[in-house]
Amino acid sequence: MRHYTFSAFILLSTCCSLPAAAFTAGAPATGLPNAAEYSSTLLPELAGVVSWKALAQVEAVNRGGKMVPEFSREILGLDKQVVRIYGFMLPLEMTDQQKHFLISAVPASCPFCMPAGPESIVEVMTSKAVKFGIEPIIMAGKLSLLKDDQSGMLYRLTDAELVPASVK
Repeated sequence: MRHYTFSAFILLSTCCSLPAAAFTAGAPATGLPNAAEYSSTLLPELAGVVSWKALAQVEAVNRGGKMVPEFSREILGLDKQVVRIYGFMLPLEMTDQQKHFLISAVPASCPFCMPAGPESIVEVMTSKAVKFGIEPIIMAGKLSLLKDDQSGMLYRLTDAELVPASVK
């Protein structure tokens, strides 16, 4: 039993420690790109869609002994605005129809790991379920900047709707 558990640990550790760039042609061979840089090899920037490079403009700063996010002016201007986000769905439920999920700049490469940091993930809440798929999608909704979220999320899209492929 111990041997099996250790083998599973090694497999999981190997899976989760491999950089996503290792699976993508054209990704840098040395060093790891951040999620915003990496996503540009997967997702073209689209007019009318908030880029992952823009969402990456946040830093953790120490305020009163607590680490809090400090958003750029560009991102602060998007708070409570209706925006579009283009990325990969990360389901939170074991169903093919999702009403609460994450959208990421980077596709998941391991079912046990988050594919990117909090600046590259947006929590999405919809009223109409969206079918799970591995292709990137565009979601439109009201963006909220989360300054003190217990789960560590920085961004949430509410009243979100799938943007049909024909509108892209």
